[in-house]
Amino acid sequence: MTKAMIVALIPLLMGAAPAVSQDADAGRQIFRDYCVTCHGMEGRGDGPMTQVLTIAPPDISRLTDDNNGVFPVSNVVAKVDGRVPVLGHGGPMPIFGPVFEGKAGALDSETGAPILTSETMVDLVAYLETLQR
Repeated sequence: MTKAMIVALIPLLMGAAPAVSQDADAGRQIFRDYCVTCHGMEGRGDGPMTQVLTIAPPDISRLTDDNNGVFPVSNVVAKVDGRVPVLGHGGPMPIFGPVFEGKAGALDSETGAPILTSETMVDLVAYLETLQR
């Protein structure tokens, strides 16, 4: 367990999740810097790298539709932070290493349970929610 995770657990054990506001604008920049080449500007899986990929990236603008109208926060976080391996990356996503690590943050899952993650991930998830159609 990383130091950041331990620090994030302390407030949870005391009954309060770390307060982190979601910044979709910051998330948009993160998405543009690290995700657009595969997922495309609108998240439809049509980025410029798709021509050389053996596994097509998913259309992440349909995550809510594909999950009965509920944005799958826990699934998104688990795939991006490596808790669930992504086949197209040959292992945990992102392949960008510590980009999605950093200062601790928390998100509410679709069930209301807190998900410990980083502030960077909180912002990215906020932006991904805006891409849903």
